[in-house]
Amino acid sequence: MVVRARGLAKRYRGAGGHLVDALRTMDFDAGPGELVAVVGPSGSGKTTLLNLLGLLEPPDAGDIWFDDERVSPASRRAQARVRGRRIGYVFQSFLLIGGLTALDNVLLAARYVRRDRAEARRDAIALMERLGVADRRDHYPAELSGGEQQRVAYCRAVLNAPPLVLADEPTGSLDDAHAQVILGELQRLVRERSASVILVTHRPEAAANADRVVGLEAGRLAPTHDMTTDMRRPR
Repeated sequence: MVVRARGLAKRYRGAGGHLVDALRTMDFDAGPGELVAVVGPSGSGKTTLLNLLGLLEPPDAGDIWFDDERVSPASRRAQARVRGRRIGYVFQSFLLIGGLTALDNVLLAARYVRRDRAEARRDAIALMERLGVADRRDHYPAELSGGEQQRVAYCRAVLNAPPLVLADEPTGSLDDAHAQVILGELQRLVRERSASVILVTHRPEAAANADRVVGLEAGRLAPTHDMTTDMRRPR
C-alpha cells in the first residue's frame, strides 16, 4: 500500500462551541497504480480525510502509514519532509501565491525537494503545455480565470511525480473539456507511473472511471450504490 490509515478520527469545534465529528474511526487504504474516488454529500468528511492523509492536520485518533513507515506520530518537520517528497495535493481553493507568476507557483514544488531548477522548469512548462496554460506562465493568479488557476494548481501538485496524489474536486472550476483533460492526466499518473490517486469528486464520470469508489456519510464509510446513482441524476 502507498498509504494506509487505521482508526482515523477527527473532531472540530463548531458554532456555539459544540464538537462535530468530521471522521469517526475510519480505516482507509490506497495502493500503487490505483485511482480511488471518494464521494458523499457536503460535510461528510471528504476534505478532512484528504487533509489527514496529506499530513496537513493531525488526527485526534488513529495512525497513518506510507509504505511501511508510520508517519502519524512523527514531528511536524518530519511530516513536512514526507509531504514534500511523497504527496501532491490539489486543493479545492487552489492556494496559489499571489505574488508569484503561474510558472513560479508550479516551481514551488521543485524547491521543496531541491530539484535542479533548469530541469524542473523544462518539466513544468511541458506539463503546463499539456494542461493548456503554458501561454499564461508569466501571469499572476489574479490575472487567471478560476479554471486556469485550477490547472496551474494541478501542475504544481504533480510536478515531482509524487507516489500519492490527493485531489480535492480538481475539476470543480472547469468546463467539461478541461475537466476531461485533468481526469485524463490523473489516469495517466496511475497508468504510467503507478501513482496512487485519491480523488474527491461530484462528477459521475470521474467516479465511474475510478478503480474503486469509497462513500462517506457523516464521517463514516457508507455504501456507494445510492450515492453514485444520485450523482447521475439530472439536477
